[in-house]
Amino acid sequence: MFGLKKKKPQIDKEQLELIQNAQRRIKQKKRLYTHVIIFLVFSLLLYTFNVGLGFANEFTLATFPWSVVIIVFWFILLFWHTINVFIINRFMGKEWQQKQLEKLVNKQEDRIEKMKKELKKEAPLVAKTEIYNQELASKNQTLTIIAAAGENDAIGKGNKLIWHLRNDLIRFKKLTSGHHIIMGRKTFESFPKPLPNRTHIVISRQENYQAPAGVIIVNSLEKAIVAAKSDSQPFIIGGGEIYKQAMPLADKLEITRVHESFDADTFFPKIDTSVWKETSKTFHGKDEEHDYPFTFLTYERK
Repeated sequence: MFGLKKKKPQIDKEQLELIQNAQRRIKQKKRLYTHVIIFLVFSLLLYTFNVGLGFANEFTLATFPWSVVIIVFWFILLFWHTINVFIINRFMGKEWQQKQLEKLVNKQEDRIEKMKKELKKEAPLVAKTEIYNQELASKNQTLTIIAAAGENDAIGKGNKLIWHLRNDLIRFKKLTSGHHIIMGRKTFESFPKPLPNRTHIVISRQENYQAPAGVIIVNSLEKAIVAAKSDSQPFIIGGGEIYKQAMPLADKLEITRVHESFDADTFFPKIDTSVWKETSKTFHGKDEEHDYPFTFLTYERK
C-alpha cells in the first residue's frame, strides 16, 4: 500500500547470539533427559537380570550385587551431569539475559521509530488518526462521502457545479437531512446560506474564520469527524482536497456518476474497486429536467 516495499527481516549479531545460545541450551537439556531415560531403563534391566533372575551369587562385590555397584556409579555420573547442566555450565545467566533483553528492546524501539517516520513521509493517510481512533473507535458510526462526478471524475470549476440535475439535488437533500455535513471552507462559501436541517462543520486553516451561528469551525478533517461523533452517519460533501483526505477514513460512498466528461479544475479521487464494493446502482436517462444521463451508485468498504 502507498508504494511501501516489504523488507526482509534482518537478525543482528546480538539476536543471532541469543538464538544460538538458546538452541545450545535446548540440546544440552535434551542430552540430559536422554541420559536420565537410558539410566532408568538399563538400571532396571541390570537389577532384574542380576538380582531378580538369581545371578547375584556368581557375581558379587563384598555383600552387594554387581548391578547395584554399577547403578550407584552410573547415578553419580548422572548427578554430575545434572549439576553441570543446571549449575556449572549455564549459557544464559540472569545478568546476561537482562543485558541481551535491553539490547533487543533498544533495537526494536529504533526500528519502530524508523517505521513511523517512513509511514509519515510516504503514507500520511494510511490509517485513521489517533484522535479518530480514540474518540470514534467504539462508536457505531458510518462516515459517508457524497459527491457527483463526471466520467472523468470532474466535480466542479471555479468553485461551482458544472451541471444542474434536479434528482441529484433531491437525493442529496434526502440523504443528508438531519445529519452533520463536513466540508471545506470554499465549498461552504459556495452556498448562498447554510442548508436547512443540517449541522454544518467547516474545515478552515484561517484563524478566526467567521461563520453564521450554529456553524462549527475546525482546522482539520479529523477534528471535524470528532465534532460529528454524536451523528451515526455524518457526510463529507467536498471539496476535492477534503474528498482526497476522507477516502481512507470513509465507510461508504454515495456517488452520482454523470455520464459525460467535463472541463473542470476540481476532481473526485479514483475509486479503487479492490477496496470498495458496489452495493447499489440506479440509472436515470436524459430528459427535459436533466441535461445528462446519470447513475446513482453506492459503495461500501470491503
